[in-house]
Amino acid sequence: MAQLFKAVILGAPASGKGTISSRIISKFNFEHISVGDRLRLQIKNKTPLGTEAKQYIDRGTLVPDTLMTKFVAGELAVVNKSWLLDGFPRTLAQAHSLWDLHKLDIVINLDVPFDVIVDRAKGRWIHLASGRVYNSDFNAPKVFGKDDVTGEALVQREDDRPDVVRRRLDVYREVTRPVIEFYQKVDIVQNFEGRTSDEIWPKVVDCLNAYVTDKKIAAGNV
Repeated sequence: MAQLFKAVILGAPASGKGTISSRIISKFNFEHISVGDRLRLQIKNKTPLGTEAKQYIDRGTLVPDTLMTKFVAGELAVVNKSWLLDGFPRTLAQAHSLWDLHKLDIVINLDVPFDVIVDRAKGRWIHLASGRVYNSDFNAPKVFGKDDVTGEALVQREDDRPDVVRRRLDVYREVTRPVIEFYQKVDIVQNFEGRTSDEIWPKVVDCLNAYVTDKKIAAGNV
């Protein structure tokens, strides 16, 4: 009988994690568990867990590891197909807790040079009303500074400034290093290097195809 595939994807801000995740979900029919999106939904719906988490967020502090682990465990408990976890774990304690609950098959680590990420962020423009994202280098709007659909003005976010991006990347590196080292010890980290998602994607799909074929992993429902 085919096994459930259990994976985590890691990657620095603007490394293309969202793009790679969406392609994985589309090709392999995994359940995509975006922890940030699901937590925001809990907060919006004012569930007990969402209300508790919001108290920490409103104070500008991190949601405790125990609460995040409880939340993720609950989300995973109702999934009956192979899954890709995005946005968790973020700390070593979370990584240990997740490993106690689920022995992962693979950790997909996107390794994009930080200078590429900084340049990518500099060229990013956003249509605030819709969330559409453009980039002057590889996904430019038809008219500079204008949304393709509405013609409204595009903006650049304050946190896309090079100095802000570099600080965020430094924080990510420091926080994530122990998590990656933990998963390296159990030999499940696969590093995928590249400068663009299109460069990285063929390497990811080849790797996952090997799991699906050789280890009889269930790509969809089981």
